[in-house]
This record gives sequence, structure tokens and C-alpha cells, in this order.
Amino acid sequence: MDTHIIPPVYSQIALDVAMRIARGELKENTKIYGRSVMSSEYGVSPETVRRALRLLADMDIVEIKQNSGALILSADKAKLYVERFNSHNDTRSMQMNLNELLEQQKILCRRISEVAGSIVRTNERFTSTHPFVNYEATIPDSSPIVGKTLGELMFWQETRATIIAIRRGARIILSPGPYAVLQGNDTLIFVGDLDSSQAVAAFIRK
Repeated sequence: MDTHIIPPVYSQIALDVAMRIARGELKENTKIYGRSVMSSEYGVSPETVRRALRLLADMDIVEIKQNSGALILSADKAKLYVERFNSHNDTRSMQMNLNELLEQQKILCRRISEVAGSIVRTNERFTSTHPFVNYEATIPDSSPIVGKTLGELMFWQETRATIIAIRRGARIILSPGPYAVLQGNDTLIFVGDLDSSQAVAAFIRK
């Protein structure tokens, strides 16, 4: 989501005046209208105009003359002010975008933690209802069984191991059937004896 920075009104007026000076609309060594005239032009209070001119005076763009408006000193400094204002505004916008992304990251981390907790609880419930010895084996990406189904591989006939679940990323596929296609980095959860465990380890790397 794009974030738009809205600067104070006096700062917006100062920027507008600086842009008019930079474009040559307001000439060097000429006077800017009095505060009452500018307040009517911009629809703000004289105090807001005073703050805008004070900001430009601090940048040596204008010189405030007591009771007689402000004298324009430098179009070059007005251009520099406009460039710096835009750059600073972009930086603030990026900072706010970064803060939003960090907040989204916190939310994502909480969700990951919740899903991980759910996986652990699912495994615990699964283990409590299946009092057999469970083994696990992760299929490497280079394994020749990647992309093949359990039925096609004749997995049980080859290993004497019964697959009771497949862990795939954040998902757990319970009781996969013969048409389940194996993928790289799948973790097979199976029951069997020690010989079956060794047979599975060899089978996925054959």
C-alpha cells in the first residue's frame, strides 16, 4: 500500500512559493505580497503565511522586511529547496513503508508460529492415537521417486513400510492413497520395523 506524506500547511505554502520562484514566476529582487494578501490567496491565516515565509528566510530564499513583505533573494536556492523537499518527502514515505512492512512481518511471524504450533499438536494427537513406532524420511530433490505415485512405486512391496502421513511444507497429508504423488523435500512418516526404516532410506536414494 502506498503511503502519502501530508506536510503541514505552512510547509506546503513555502514549497509552492519556492516553486514559483524557481520557475521564474516570482523574480529575484522583487517583493512577495504582504501576509494579508497571501493569506487570502492561500485561504489560510496570516500566522500560517508568516511561518511559511520564515521557513523560506531560514533557507536564504527570501529576506523578511518588517511591515513590507519579503524580498526574493535567490531562485537557485529555491530550486535546491524544492529538490530537497521532494527527496526528504520520499525518504519519509519509504520509512513509513518500511514500518508497515515490519508490522506485516510481525503478523506473518505470529501466523507462522500458530501454524507450527498446530502442526506440533496434530503430530502429538496423531502419535497418541497410533501407538506404533513412527519413522521419518525426507525425500531429496534428486531422488528418482520424485514425481511418482506410491502405487506406481509399489512402496509397501519394496520397503514393507506403511506411510501414514506426508509432511509437505506447512501441510500434513494424512493417510495418503496410492495416487499420492511424491515431491522433493516431502517428509514421509511411516510405521514399520527397523529393517523397513533402512529399506525406505535406501529406496528414496536408489
